[in-house]
Amino acid sequence: MSSATVEPRTGHQNPIGWLWRHFREFRRTRPFWGGLLAMIAGGPILYFPYAHLSLGGLTIAMSTTAGAGSMIIGVLMIILGLTGWFQPAVRVFAGIATILLTLISIPVSNLAGFGLALLPGLIGGGLMVSWAPLPEPKAESAHRRRRKGKAAEAGNAVAESVAAEPAEAPTAADTAAETPTAQLPAQGAPQEPGAGAAAEPAAGATLPKQAGAADPEGAR
Repeated sequence: MSSATVEPRTGHQNPIGWLWRHFREFRRTRPFWGGLLAMIAGGPILYFPYAHLSLGGLTIAMSTTAGAGSMIIGVLMIILGLTGWFQPAVRVFAGIATILLTLISIPVSNLAGFGLALLPGLIGGGLMVSWAPLPEPKAESAHRRRRKGKAAEAGNAVAESVAAEPAEAPTAADTAAETPTAQLPAQGAPQEPGAGAAAEPAAGATLPKQAGAADPEGAR
């Protein structure tokens, strides 16, 4: 058995390829990158007010009086990112709310998570607002269909006119090639036997006698 005679496995499918194909379909049908950046921006806002840094034996707590506000802003931004993924119809509202919450987090939540959430939040909100679904590949506008119909009609008309045109007039070279050449006397058409015999007496009868010629019998 060679590789050319092996029966293909119709039921076998690569799981990695299947996952990647479905991921691409998921990513192309919703504001994926905008929602992802919004969730990334919510992480620093939610983390720093409750984080404790240890420097040697010294523990630094960065929690402030606005810790509850930071938690609410961070959780809302993560929820808005997920909303942009699973409810693309409300992407404009989710994008505008993400931009506003990012701006509010500057004075409320440690300068928007020490600046780590500022750019991702603004860019993610803008991407969600500006995203639009791709048009269906099979759906064509009526204008494009009319243009295609007119182009097809014009092509058919040109083909019919070309087919209906008469044959081209023969050129001078073709006429000269088709004209028979003059026949030489030796190449003339053969005469009938009776016609030659009848022509000889007639020729002899029409020849005139010379004035000075004498009759041979009278001379005798």
